[in-house]
Amino acid sequence: MKIINIKHPYDKNKIIDEDIVLILGFFDGVHLAHQHLIEAGVRVAKEKNLKAALMTFNRRPKIVYEKVPGGIYTNLTQFTQKAERIEDLGVDILYKVFFNSELGNLPPEDFVEDYIVKWNAKVVVAGYDYTYGKPEIASMDHLPLHAKGRFEIIKIGEERRAGETISSTRIRQYIEEGKMKKANEMLGYPYETLGFVIHGDARGRELGYPTANVHSHPYTLLPKNGVYAVYLTVKGKRYPGMASIGYNITFKDEKKLSVEVNIFDFDEQIYGDDVKIEWIAYLRPELKFNEVSELIKQLDQDELDSRKILERNAGKD
Repeated sequence: MKIINIKHPYDKNKIIDEDIVLILGFFDGVHLAHQHLIEAGVRVAKEKNLKAALMTFNRRPKIVYEKVPGGIYTNLTQFTQKAERIEDLGVDILYKVFFNSELGNLPPEDFVEDYIVKWNAKVVVAGYDYTYGKPEIASMDHLPLHAKGRFEIIKIGEERRAGETISSTRIRQYIEEGKMKKANEMLGYPYETLGFVIHGDARGRELGYPTANVHSHPYTLLPKNGVYAVYLTVKGKRYPGMASIGYNITFKDEKKLSVEVNIFDFDEQIYGDDVKIEWIAYLRPELKFNEVSELIKQLDQDELDSRKILERNAGKD
C-alpha cells in the first residue's frame, strides 16, 4: 500500500494519476463497521478494475470545530496502527491529509472539487454519518448536490451489535469504563495501545512480580484504572501477562499515572524497546493494601485469574 501525505493546498503531482474508488472516513479504531465499509470499497474497486484509495486525516476533525471535553485529544488507534489495518483490508493507496482550520473551513463544493473530483474518483464510498465540512451543509445527504453526477456515491448504513450501533464513540466509552469485552467485540480485535519501556522503582521485582513500566504514546486512550489480563508484544514476540494502570497508592500515591505489565515466564531486559499491549479483560480496581503480604496475596490471585482468562482467549486469536 502506498501512503501519501497531503497538506492543503496540496501539490497536484502527489495525486495518483489514474481513476480510483475513494473511501472516505477518519476510521479511528478501524472497528467492525469501518472494516465492512472499507471492504465494500475494495470490492467495488475490484469489480470496476480500479485502485482502491482511502482518505483519512492525521487528527480528528472535531478539534477544529469544537473544544474536546477535558481538552484530551486521544485516539483509539495511532496512525501506524490504522495504516496496518487498512492495508490488511486490501486498500492500494492511503492518503493521509493534514487537518487544520484552513482545510476544515473549505466550502463543501471546493472540498468535493479538490479532494474528490481532482483525485480522479469515479466512485465514493463513505458511511451514513460522514461529513466533509459542517454537518448542516456538508453531509452525505448533500454530497449528490455537490457531486453533480461526476462520480457514483455509495452510502454505507449503520451497523449494530447486540442492539447497539457500532461506533468509535461507544467503543471509547466502554474502554473508559473498563468494559473490554464489549469494546473488543465492536472492534473485532483486542484493543491495543503502543509505548516503550522505561525504568521504574523496581518495586515489583522486590515483590516477586517484576514489571515493564510502559510510557504510552501521548495520544493514547488508556482503559480505566485497575488491573487487567493482557498480552504484550515486544521484539516481534507476544507474551501473556497482567497489567496495572494507576498511581501506586499502596506505596506513595503518585500524581503521575503509570502503566506496568508483569509478563508471565519472562526475564529479559527490554528498556527502550517498543511494545504493544492488548487489553483483554478487566480484573479489579486499583486497591490500597495495609500490608505488603496482602498485596502479594492479591497479585497471586491476579496472576491466576489472568492466566485462566488468557487460556480461554487463546482459542479465539
